[in-house]
Amino acid sequence: MSFDGRLLAGVSALTAVIESGSFVRAADALGITASGVSRAVARLEARVGARLLDRTTRTVSLNEEGRRFYERVKPSLVAIEEAAIDASGSASVVRGRLRARVAILVATRVLAGHLGGFLARYPELSLDILTQDRTGDLVADGIDVAISFGDQATSSLVARKLADIRILTVASPAYIERHGRPAHPDDLKRHACIHFRDPATGQAFPWEFHKGRKVLTVDVPSRLVLSDGNALFAECVAGTGVAQVTENSVREFLDRGELVDLFPEWNGETFPLYALYPSRHPPAKTRAFTDFVLELVRGPEAAPQAPFRN
Repeated sequence: MSFDGRLLAGVSALTAVIESGSFVRAADALGITASGVSRAVARLEARVGARLLDRTTRTVSLNEEGRRFYERVKPSLVAIEEAAIDASGSASVVRGRLRARVAILVATRVLAGHLGGFLARYPELSLDILTQDRTGDLVADGIDVAISFGDQATSSLVARKLADIRILTVASPAYIERHGRPAHPDDLKRHACIHFRDPATGQAFPWEFHKGRKVLTVDVPSRLVLSDGNALFAECVAGTGVAQVTENSVREFLDRGELVDLFPEWNGETFPLYALYPSRHPPAKTRAFTDFVLELVRGPEAAPQAPFRN
């Protein structure tokens, strides 16, 4: 049987009459007129094919048919109310199971080592993180949020830009000692460069250099193309060649002196990082996770102080 909204409206009206004891008080509780309550109950009685209420000028009460009907539907009404309470709570309470699809570099270079602290912050939450560069079909795959690099052309998902991540051109001290440090991006045409494959297109990323409004594209030679960021970092640290990387991914290497930013005056290029949702109204658990990623990428002051409860 197909769902009939008028049936649920009739049951709601009947319940209000039973709990309040009159059509007038039921109308006040539902925010409609007494005649509207009466019509809803009458339609319900016509639908079930039996009178459900005994009415007098002073009282209204369930008859035997009405009592049997009400005893059958009451558990469902309770379940509906509990579901509504639970759904409304999800808007402000961080709890339940969160499934996130996270770009590999974000999972390995940003989130790794911090997830325990996030779970400690929200003890009623559990995480299921799929480390993948493709966004895929979030609804079909049961994914609450995807954290992905690159401009988002699709209109089927809600996109929230988290940050513009700077692109750096780096090499190890060992490489610089053997081959010299390039003084200008054009000098890279005479250096060994490591290309990184764009997971969206399957092609190597082009090398660009931004200095203010000036944009320079350099066709750099490469004998090595990689699609794994961690392998790229390892080869670059080992001195295999020069690489272009996202700043947040190699910050620890730069701080330890294992990599050198070759062109600090040409590092204006950025790569956007997005959170993608299947709905415009994500629950609290999704917003809390997104703000957590934002906090790690841009610092604690960047994450909004949302009124989440744990």
